[in-house]
Amino acid sequence: MTTPRDWDKELAEIDKLMSKQPAQVPALAGAPGALPATRGPSPQPGRPQASGPAPVTRKARFATWFQVLLGAVAGAAMTQWPYANSCGVGLFLYLGAAGVVSLAGLWGSLSSWRRRMGLAHSLSLLVTLWGLLLVGAVVLPRIGYATQAATWFCP
Repeated sequence: MTTPRDWDKELAEIDKLMSKQPAQVPALAGAPGALPATRGPSPQPGRPQASGPAPVTRKARFATWFQVLLGAVAGAAMTQWPYANSCGVGLFLYLGAAGVVSLAGLWGSLSSWRRRMGLAHSLSLLVTLWGLLLVGAVVLPRIGYATQAATWFCP
C-alpha cells in the first residue's frame, strides 16, 4: 500500500526550482511556438503599448461632432438661401456656398474616419452628398444636361 503524496510539499519544491532558473529566452524564429521577434526597447511596466490606434479623447470626439454638425447645419441652411441665384454673381456665390458644404462634409468625414466614429462618418458623407447635389442642380442645366437650359450670366 502506497502512502498518499504530500502535494503541498511537492509543489513548493517545484516553485523553488522555478525561482532558481534564469528568465526563459524565446524560441528561435520560425520554430513552432516561437514568439514574434520585437525590435526596440523592451516594454516598460505602466506604459501603454503602441499596438493599435491611440484612444480617442473626449475633446477629439467633441471636435469631430462639431465639424460634422457644422456641415449639416450649413447644408440645411442652403435650402433657405435668401438671394437670387439664377444667374450672375448670385449664382456664383451660391455655387461657392454649396462647394463649402461639400468641403465641410469631406472635412468631417476625414476627421470621423481617423477617430473611428461610424455615425459621425455616415452623417458627414450625407452632408458631402447633399453639397454635391446642390452643386449639380445648378451646374447641370447650364452645361446642357437638363431639358431646360439655363445661363451662367444674366442678360
